[in-house]
Formats: sequence, structure tokens, C-alpha cells
Amino acid sequence: MKTSLFASGAALAVLLTTGALAGTGADGVFTIHNETENNVVSGFYTSEDEGDSWSTNWLSIQVRPGETAEARFHANSGPCEQVLQVGWVGDGGGEVLDEPVSIDICEASNVYLEDNDVSFD
Repeated sequence: MKTSLFASGAALAVLLTTGALAGTGADGVFTIHNETENNVVSGFYTSEDEGDSWSTNWLSIQVRPGETAEARFHANSGPCEQVLQVGWVGDGGGEVLDEPVSIDICEASNVYLEDNDVSFD
């Protein structure tokens, strides 16, 4: 069952993947799913302080519609409740940022990015 997100953040690395991924946020791993039909994810940013300061872009690649990326935390500590902001490739090639949302990164195994919605399970 998907749960709506409010926020996300923590130090991690993201790698493009093509197969199914095992693991949960509690294990330090979750999967980002681009479930849009036409939008390319260009950025994935987090904040531990409700959006006052943002991480650098967790993505080293763009995630196209239907693709997934694995997110892996490298820190052993930090709050589970994080703020997440997603960047999308805009019409002119620049980045368009979504509204920040919250997520319990320790509970997330999958983060689903859809048109106008972010959810996790």
C-alpha cells in the first residue's frame, strides 16, 4: 500500500538500475521509481531541517519515465523523518522543482514519483 510523502533527506548515492532491487530504507537502501509518462527526473534533494538547507543532488544520472534508481544511505545516523524535493527537466532544459514533501526514510522501500504525486511503501 502506498503512503503519501511529506519530506525526505540524508546522505546517499543513487545508481541507475534496470532490475528489481531488494532492501528497505531501514537497511539503508530504497528504490526511486519514475512512474510518469513524459517527465525526466533530474534532481533528488533532501533536508533534515524542513527545507531550510538542501543536500546536493543525490542523482548522478537522469531517471527517465519507467526507469528506477537505487538510493543508498552512507550515514549510520540521522533522523528518519526527512524533507524531499524532486527536480524535473523543464521544457527549456533547466530544472523545475516540485513542492517539498515529507518521508520516513527508514520505512521506505520504494519511492514513487508520479505526475503531481510522490508516495512510498
